[in-house]
Amino acid sequence: MIADVDNDSVVYLNGDYVRLGDAKISVLDRGFIFGDGIYDVVPAYNGKPFRMDGHLARLERSLAAIGIQTGRSRSDWEALVLDMITRSGLGDCMVYIQVTRGVAKRDHAFPNKVVPTVFCMVSPFKRPTAELREQGLSAVGMTDIRWLRCEIKSVSLLGNVLAKQYAVDAGVDDVLQFRDGYLSEGSAANIWVAKDGVLLAPPRSNLILEGIRYGLLEELAEQAGITFNARPISQQEVDEADELMLSSATKELLPITSYNGKPVGTGKAGPVYTALRAGYDKAIAAL
Repeated sequence: MIADVDNDSVVYLNGDYVRLGDAKISVLDRGFIFGDGIYDVVPAYNGKPFRMDGHLARLERSLAAIGIQTGRSRSDWEALVLDMITRSGLGDCMVYIQVTRGVAKRDHAFPNKVVPTVFCMVSPFKRPTAELREQGLSAVGMTDIRWLRCEIKSVSLLGNVLAKQYAVDAGVDDVLQFRDGYLSEGSAANIWVAKDGVLLAPPRSNLILEGIRYGLLEELAEQAGITFNARPISQQEVDEADELMLSSATKELLPITSYNGKPVGTGKAGPVYTALRAGYDKAIAAL
């Protein structure tokens, strides 16, 4: 058994609902052997999914990108998410969905007539504290060493793991990754830059995973009258930013107030973050 994990919680595995402690897959599952699979995570507040359509659309895009066909419709995925939330009995929670190509003889080429492995579990969602939202995060810069298909939400996350460990070893909360001198993303989050009241983001491309909060923050910026510009952002621009922010399903939206050992702007949460955070909270409250 794994410490700090509820092994009695109910999970979904290939059509069956079982205890997490009893869920088993073959060692020949291609997700285990090759990292040949994708995943997504749908947050829920008070038992209600947040931006579920966006998460499931990305799930379907990732499946299509690597050629996995499950035969499931969007409504099937929606029903699974809602059912798992109900079964969990949790209010604020995270619904994790993982799909691998399935079990087959170990060979790099796609196997024929293999049945995908579908797994789903729900975990409690510990939202960022008020203190963290006010004080912000610390980060350092590093070179982005990941592959060139970052838009696929793949279970092959070694590059992200190494980036997060780089942050841990540096004694900070996260990293800002750069490819060829331009900002890509954090270890597992989108990064935002504010300068002179303008919100900047790396453009949508294969070099970043487009977080579901990417579109949300575009909407919130428009509502708040904040100019939004998606374009390449240089390391120098990051160094000189008035504000830096991080967004993800689990972190929501948080300010980065220390970067490479120096304060970002005033060293406190700035006005662009404050306006966007207010809009974010309003969107959650409207569920």
